[in-house]
Amino acid sequence: MKKISVLIPCYNEEENVEPISQAVVETLERDLPQYDYELVFIDNDSHDNTRPILRRLCAENPRIKAIFNAKNFGQFNSPYYGMLQVTGDCVIEMVADFQDPVELIPQYVKAWEEGYKIVIGIKTSSKESRLMYWLRSCYYKTIKKLSDVEQIEHFTGSGLYDRDFIEVLRSLNDPTPFLRGIVAELGYKRKEIPYEQPQRRAGKTHNNFYRLYDAAMLSITSYTKVGLRLATFVGAFSAMVSMVVALVYLVMKLIWWDRFPAGMAPMLIGMLFLGSVQIFFIGMLGEYVLSINQRVMRRPLVVEEERLNFKKGTGSDEV
Repeated sequence: MKKISVLIPCYNEEENVEPISQAVVETLERDLPQYDYELVFIDNDSHDNTRPILRRLCAENPRIKAIFNAKNFGQFNSPYYGMLQVTGDCVIEMVADFQDPVELIPQYVKAWEEGYKIVIGIKTSSKESRLMYWLRSCYYKTIKKLSDVEQIEHFTGSGLYDRDFIEVLRSLNDPTPFLRGIVAELGYKRKEIPYEQPQRRAGKTHNNFYRLYDAAMLSITSYTKVGLRLATFVGAFSAMVSMVVALVYLVMKLIWWDRFPAGMAPMLIGMLFLGSVQIFFIGMLGEYVLSINQRVMRRPLVVEEERLNFKKGTGSDEV
């Protein structure tokens, strides 16, 4: 009997973990009774009642498992690490707040049965803020044009991944993984299933500006050369413009020596402009250096504090 693993990363989701576990278990047992299953929660150091609720759920159902991280290791490392710990023939990754509809699970599995090793959900619309959806659309279109690697629009990471692809992820040994880019760059032939993203069921989203910026910069520094190339081009253009302006001012001063007071304004404007350009691109280069530094340090994806309902010899024991 094949086994399906459902992975749900969570952080301060006390209002959602029990409803999502009930919904997933009911869907699996009702629509996919021919499969064995496990439901794995990986908690990123929640500070509310998420962990006590998960302990109770694991005690009530041995098929529900939990991994407790020692601290918050970020929105990318934790789910990526969780995918390496599951024991099923495939893993379905979903968020805890119901914004990845549970009804997609049978559709994912059906496509998997048809031979697709990667089946992903693509948002065609969203009930979230129209402004946020529009901004995300602009971001996806921009990064798609700038990237050397195919980028998937409105793909959040939710989907089904075959065991063969999980082994590809395991072999990468990447300390700063960006699953959305990896699926596009290294993944097998995939099937995309459209869906409308519902509103968050309960609680408050943790995707603030800093987290969204972190995701955007990770994709830019990992899959584009635009920052480095833009620094070169803008620097060369600014130098050329500065030289032309300086030459023009010199000629005008020589011709109209007594009638053309150059003053300090042009010099100050030029210094401020070039200084701002330099500071901007030093910051951009810093983002690339930070990405390189994180990869060179080779720190672990996650440090576990505790795991529940895992048998000895499974999960990280094999990593």
